[in-house]
Amino acid sequence: MTEGDTRNSQRMGPDSLGCGPHIPALSESSRPLRQQIFERVRAAGSIPRVQVAKELAISPATVTTLTSELIEMGLVEEIQAPRDGESGRGRPAVALGVRASAHLVAGIKLAERENTAVIVDFAGNLIADLAAPRQSQVMELPALVETIDDLLARICAKAGITRDALSAVGLGVPGFVDAADGVAHWSPILVARHVPLARAVEARLGLPVRVDNDANLVTLAELWFGAGRRLSDFAVVTIEHGVGMGFVLNHRIYRGARGLGMELGHTKVQLDGALCRCGQRGCLEAYVADYALAREATTALNWTSRETQSTNMLLESLYDHAKAGNAAARSIFHRAGRFLALGLANVVNLFDPELIILSGERMRYDYLYANETLAEIQALALNTGRPAPKIEIHAWGDLLWAHGAAALALSAVTEGLLAPGREIAAQ
Repeated sequence: MTEGDTRNSQRMGPDSLGCGPHIPALSESSRPLRQQIFERVRAAGSIPRVQVAKELAISPATVTTLTSELIEMGLVEEIQAPRDGESGRGRPAVALGVRASAHLVAGIKLAERENTAVIVDFAGNLIADLAAPRQSQVMELPALVETIDDLLARICAKAGITRDALSAVGLGVPGFVDAADGVAHWSPILVARHVPLARAVEARLGLPVRVDNDANLVTLAELWFGAGRRLSDFAVVTIEHGVGMGFVLNHRIYRGARGLGMELGHTKVQLDGALCRCGQRGCLEAYVADYALAREATTALNWTSRETQSTNMLLESLYDHAKAGNAAARSIFHRAGRFLALGLANVVNLFDPELIILSGERMRYDYLYANETLAEIQALALNTGRPAPKIEIHAWGDLLWAHGAAALALSAVTEGLLAPGREIAAQ
């Protein structure tokens, strides 16, 4: 993993050429063919019928029949497509595109310092976005639901729509989340454990709600709108208030048997080590996350007088000291970088991903991915004689998380419409 393998991306929004993963033909034969065609159209943005038939290795007649059904359902429409060397004579070329107005969904991400929300249409186009600061505090469930209700009202007002125009809401929270059951087993923003969050929010909003871990939201954003759209296997590691990870396996998020997989931040890197906020000791997060760096700074730099400062202010001061050459401040980031290298090397050894994306607010601290950190990953990973996975640094900004929540809602609506035995009425 050389310096050339790392790219600092400053993309601030989704790719405009379609959305959703580009899934090769026959890679998931269990998905209904009609659904595969729809997802192919959405991923392409616009695509001729003949190209759909070619890419899915099916007959043009089958494509015509199934796309006619999708058009009748109001999910797909014919659009005029430019021809190469168009002379202006004859009938214009016709392609297929998603009918963007068929459904609208909201994506909401709750965090410790800021909540974000977006509304997107069925083709993944951004309609409105919103960021709202909040106090870093744990909340009881009723207060959290009230916050979500207020945030949704504000984003709908900004989009100029009523709430009943939405087909679903995607919601992301930090912590241990069972996406299948919609249960938050533990979250730093919730007082209680094992909270049926999806059910509580659905009851308040009157809309279908899907809940997931926030690291999975970043991964979904990359899978639907970013660098992961054409990759079958990749990992996303987020470093902010905690350390999270999402993993895509065969173009789909991997969640584990109980829906709680990929908790990289709570893998153990030292027996009986530093105390993690999950209550256990020696977790990777306890050496790399915001609160871990702040704890180190308070002790190593004798900043006990700054304990009343916010974590963000303390970290900014620590970073400034490191950039100015303070050896103790530099050593804190260097130590965190070594632990991060250990965690990422384990990801490489376990999963052999095509790409590892590092994301989150702490990616502005370049000490965490300095050349020596990347070299240490290579030293700790198995030497197979083949090129190591690329590592990229992506800085989309805070709204990235909400885009991932919107992708979660889009996926749920699509499954409800096109998967066997499920129905959601097209608007």
